[in-house]
Amino acid sequence: MRYGFVLPYGDARTATQLAVLAEEHGWDAFFVWEPVWGVDAWVSLTAAAMRTDRIRLGTMLTPLPRRKPWDVASQSATLDNLSGGRVILSVGLGAPDDRWWLFEEDPGRRTRAELLDEGLQMLTGLWRGEPFEYEGKHFRARSARRLLPAPPVQRPRIPIWVVGAWPHRNAQPATTAGCRHSCRSRASTKR
Repeated sequence: MRYGFVLPYGDARTATQLAVLAEEHGWDAFFVWEPVWGVDAWVSLTAAAMRTDRIRLGTMLTPLPRRKPWDVASQSATLDNLSGGRVILSVGLGAPDDRWWLFEEDPGRRTRAELLDEGLQMLTGLWRGEPFEYEGKHFRARSARRLLPAPPVQRPRIPIWVVGAWPHRNAQPATTAGCRHSCRSRASTKR
């Protein structure tokens, strides 16, 4: 991917119209913000998938520690199947400011990092489309033997971008499930 467009705010209709426009003008990807409370990113991306054919679709970013991994696995695999394999999943710890904690307390960076790592392990296991078991500190999954959802179209899995600010005194790149990505903050480039 060379060029991606990020929609920071807008309803599903606006997202769809802009995704169509971005595709018509040669953009490679279209991303929507996933808020804690507000317009559902996955509904917006689904609407965009129904009106586009080529452009990649994704969130910027999904705060995986705040979500149930099985819900994200279902939403992303469903969209990947619907779109013919065009999903990119961007995940991170979630913004550290107050708007992310309107409905619950922040469990702290260390706990969010543990939830992120376990969530990534669960996502990749659930996307296989076969019985999967998991036992972690925060999540567990018992093996289902029937009515398993279809795996994503993309193989071996949906691309995952792990996004974060660096440097941080406790920074540790995510290497779980073959994912590795970070962003350098502006403040860190002025040193």
